[in-house]
Amino acid sequence: MDERTRYEAVSSRDARFDGEFFFAVATTGIYCRPSCPAVTPKRENVRFFPTAAAAQGHGFRACRRCRPDAVPGSAEWNVRADVVGRAMRMIGDGVVDREGVPGLADRLGYSARQVQRQLTAEVGAGPVALARAQRSHTARVLLQTTDLPVTEIAFASGFASVRQFNDTIRQIYARTPTALRSEAGSGTRPGASAGSGAGVPLRLAHRGPYAVRETFDLLAEEAVPRIEEVTGTTGSRTYRRTLRLPYGTGVAAVAESAAGPWLETRIHLTDLRDLTTAVQRLRRLFDLDADPYAVDQALAADPRLAPLVTARPGLRSPGTADPEEFAVRALVGPAAAGGLVERFGKALDAPSGGLTHLFPEPAVLADAADDPALRALATALADGTVRLDAGAERDGAERALCGLPGTGPRTAALIRMRALGDPDVDPYGTPGTGGLRPWRSYAVRHLRLGRAQAQISAPSHAPTGSRQQ
Repeated sequence: MDERTRYEAVSSRDARFDGEFFFAVATTGIYCRPSCPAVTPKRENVRFFPTAAAAQGHGFRACRRCRPDAVPGSAEWNVRADVVGRAMRMIGDGVVDREGVPGLADRLGYSARQVQRQLTAEVGAGPVALARAQRSHTARVLLQTTDLPVTEIAFASGFASVRQFNDTIRQIYARTPTALRSEAGSGTRPGASAGSGAGVPLRLAHRGPYAVRETFDLLAEEAVPRIEEVTGTTGSRTYRRTLRLPYGTGVAAVAESAAGPWLETRIHLTDLRDLTTAVQRLRRLFDLDADPYAVDQALAADPRLAPLVTARPGLRSPGTADPEEFAVRALVGPAAAGGLVERFGKALDAPSGGLTHLFPEPAVLADAADDPALRALATALADGTVRLDAGAERDGAERALCGLPGTGPRTAALIRMRALGDPDVDPYGTPGTGGLRPWRSYAVRHLRLGRAQAQISAPSHAPTGSRQQ
C-alpha cells in the first residue's frame, strides 16, 4: 500500500487494515489503528508506521479510544519465511524477553547487528523496541484485568525494573500505571484476582469474519483426553487445554460464542511471566492473525472454491499451541497420542476438571517410547536436529522431518502446515492447487470440508497417524 491508499483506509475507518499498519498524528502526538473512530486528521499531519513499536520509537503515544496495541498482528509475518518474518514470530513468542537479542540472533543464525539492521529497515524498529511494545501491552492487560500489585506486574510483564516499567508506561500511554488501571473502573474485572484461581480474562482480537464453528469442530475432533477438552453445545462451546510454557504451566479456556471481533479467553498460569507466550501460542492455534479478506478474495477467484468461500467466509487454517506435541500427534494419530499421555504425560500440580496432564516432552519419549519411528522423531526434537519453534526455517524443518525413519512427506507437510503455521501447504496432494499460492493451506481446508458436507468419502483434516512415504 502507498500512503495515499493508507490515508483512504484511515478516512473510511477500514478495520481490515488494523494491525497491518498504524498512523500517527503529528499535532497530537498520538498513534492509532486505521479504524479509530476519532475525527480523521488532515493528511499533512499524518505519519504512517508498519508497527506500533515504530510509532512509539518516534515519540507517539497510544490512543485511548482505539487501543492500537490490542489489534491483531500483521498476517505478513505468518506468510513470510525470511529472517524478518521468523524474527517477528520469535519476538512474539517472547524470545527476546527470555534470551535477549543475542539469543534471538543465535536462533536465526545471524549476528545481532544484522538482525537489528534488517528489522529496523523492514518494520521501523529493532528487536528491543518490538519486545518493549509487547511488554507494555501485557502490562496494560494485567493492570486492567487483575488485582496484582503494580510491582509484580512490572516483572511479570518482562520489565527489568520497576523504574523501567513506570517510565515505559508513561511514555506509551501518557498515564501512570495506577491511572491506567483506574480506567477499567475498579481496576479489575469480577473474579480476576490473582489469588482467586479465576485466571486472566482476555479478548483475543481477530480481523474480519471468523468461521468459529469450523475451528471448534476441528479442535473437538482432534482433542486428546487429559490435555484437551471441548465442552458445551455447538455455538456455545468452550475449548480448554493445558500448556507447557517457559516458566511454568497453564490452562487456557477459549469460548466459541463471539460478541465482537475477538475470542473470549481465560488463562490460568503458574507464572505470570508466561502470559505473552501463552497468548501468542493461542493466537497461532486459532489462526487469529490471518487476513481473511486477502485469503477469501484470492480463493474465490477459483470456480471450485468460490461457493465454498461464500459458505464459510473467514475459514481459518488452525495451527497448534505446542509444535513438538503436534509433530508427535501427526505421526502416531490421536488414539496413540492419548495412550502416550496416560503412560508418559506429566500430571498437573492442580488438575482442572478433565485436564490433568501435560503432553510428554520429546526427551521423555526418546528414552521410553516403544515405536522406533516415534523414538527417532522425539530424539530429533529433543536434540535440536528438527526445530519447530516460532522462528524455525520451514524448508529446513520439512527436509529434516523427511529424513527421519517412519516420517513420510505427507506427515512432514502436515507438521509444516500446522506446527509451523505455513499458509501455503497442501499435505494431501490435492489436484489443481498449484495456482492457489500462497493460500493452499486454506484452499485444501475448504475443499475437504466441502467434500465432507457433500458426503463424499474423505478423511478428516485431523492427523490420521498414517505414515505415507
